[in-house]
Amino acid sequence: MKFPSVLLFIVVFVSLIIVAGLGMNVTNFTAYLGNNPEACNNCHVMDSVYLSWYHGSHRLWAVCNDCHTPHEFIPKYYIKALSGYNHVSAFLLGDIPVAIRAKESSKKIVQDNCIRCHENTVDAVSASHSDAGRYCYDCHRSVAHGERGITIQPAVVTDKHSILFIDK
Repeated sequence: MKFPSVLLFIVVFVSLIIVAGLGMNVTNFTAYLGNNPEACNNCHVMDSVYLSWYHGSHRLWAVCNDCHTPHEFIPKYYIKALSGYNHVSAFLLGDIPVAIRAKESSKKIVQDNCIRCHENTVDAVSASHSDAGRYCYDCHRSVAHGERGITIQPAVVTDKHSILFIDK
């Protein structure tokens, strides 16, 4: 007996939904939709970035998405999805960079968010500076993430205020 093509389509479609649902459940997918910095730190390559933010001055005022994603709903989740795709692809293909560097599009998002939060200061400073073509973090690189090179050891947040370093 042959399956009608509609029934076959339904079986395949339902199977794909089940596999996608299980995959999302196993990977705790919904954590990546929120604003918790610990979700960004799930990957070990983000340990030093997370720690530098944790010890930097912006920890009191901003989390990852405040600086690294647009604030409008659709652009924010588009960028999160694109970043997630790029991260998963890098891990699956083993193409993990030693040093994480922002793409030009990411640099623009960060710059726009610097200006969004610090608009009054930027307006006051830009009138007296001739380097308007530079990114804010060209001069203020250590502000959001603190000084570079705090540690290269992996870390786990044990509670809201403590970090445990793990020896490899």
